[in-house]
Amino acid sequence: MSFVFVSGNPALDLVGTVGSRRDKPVDLLAAPADLEQWVRECDELPDRVTADAATFASALRLREALHQLALDRLECRPFTPAALDTVNSAAARPVPTVELGDAGVRLSGDLRSALAHVARSGIAVLADPDACLKECGRSGCTRLYLDRSRGARRTWCGMEGCGSRVKAAAYRARKQAAKQGLDPAATREPATRAPADREPGHPK
Repeated sequence: MSFVFVSGNPALDLVGTVGSRRDKPVDLLAAPADLEQWVRECDELPDRVTADAATFASALRLREALHQLALDRLECRPFTPAALDTVNSAAARPVPTVELGDAGVRLSGDLRSALAHVARSGIAVLADPDACLKECGRSGCTRLYLDRSRGARRTWCGMEGCGSRVKAAAYRARKQAAKQGLDPAATREPATRAPADREPGHPK
């Protein structure tokens, strides 16, 4: 299994380990070994951790709490108290140790410290009124991501996956419309489900 890191933040990338739509989820973290691999592949986390049943369960709770808070932020509503407690509790734990050497930066720590870093990364995004949080605009994808593009015009979570699929589908639709003598403008790529003019901040 290979994980995708396109959300611009480890907390959002953790949320993205539930593939497809959340009403028909495909969980990419089916076992502790999957979580160990995800942490290993995430650049901001230690490359070697061990997940037991308890820490695996806590990671899944953190993921769902982060997802809930992100939806609260997108919908401009108060944060869900239970989700807040879960994320804040995880963030209160010690974080990985950072060491500088000739080979660069080395991170070390256990899984709980890795999850603490993920929780703090999520808090930093959710507390930032200027962070442009969006949901992927491709039908069938609910991945959340930070739009740091100029003018906040990014529509998909990642170009290589969803972006290329949407563009390919739009191209095929335009060709089909041209054959049938239809207006190609009717087959333009769909806009993202998170409007660019939505106020990115959270209401006080």
